[in-house]
Amino acid sequence: MMTTDPDTSFLSPLAAVDASAYRGLRARLAEEAARDGILDVAYRTIDTPVGELLLAATERGLVRVAYPAEGHDAVLSVLAGQVSPRVLHAPARLDAAARELDEYFTRAREAFGLGLDLRLAHGFRRTVLEHLTQIGYGTTASYGAVAAAAGSPAAVRAVGTACARNPLPVVIPCHRVVRGDGSIGQYVGGAEAKRALLDLEAA
Repeated sequence: MMTTDPDTSFLSPLAAVDASAYRGLRARLAEEAARDGILDVAYRTIDTPVGELLLAATERGLVRVAYPAEGHDAVLSVLAGQVSPRVLHAPARLDAAARELDEYFTRAREAFGLGLDLRLAHGFRRTVLEHLTQIGYGTTASYGAVAAAAGSPAAVRAVGTACARNPLPVVIPCHRVVRGDGSIGQYVGGAEAKRALLDLEAA
């Protein structure tokens, strides 16, 4: 799995050198920021079977996974406002996350071992996310069952909202939460992505 850098194959030799120099400069800036302790939010993108995912991490751990439908630039802007304006493309910090996601999508991993930064989830939403991690690979739970497990059996709609606003989809498996009648329901990455994840785990 690789970061999705712009394709420079069509550029003239001089322009390709400039693009290479730009990537080198960006990498050096990321290294210096990390060394100086000012790399608050690092990000990269990866190609996956459910689209290009944006990954972002703080020193605490993975803070955000975003689908294309969410708008990667918009997500980075929110991170700059809610976490820190010091947001930098720094792939190295996300190497472990990229590797584990690659293993997940190739069916070589059923559970993630990544450090997580849950600062973007609060109150009941955070409680729901903590319960989602208990839904096993290849299984599903209804919104009602998750509400009951989170201590508020009547809060089915709130569970749906918590899933829709999950800052770490795929890693925190909100895709495993389905409607009481067994239909898959909505999903931040779209119904097709949710079905693809459920089919992947059922294979």
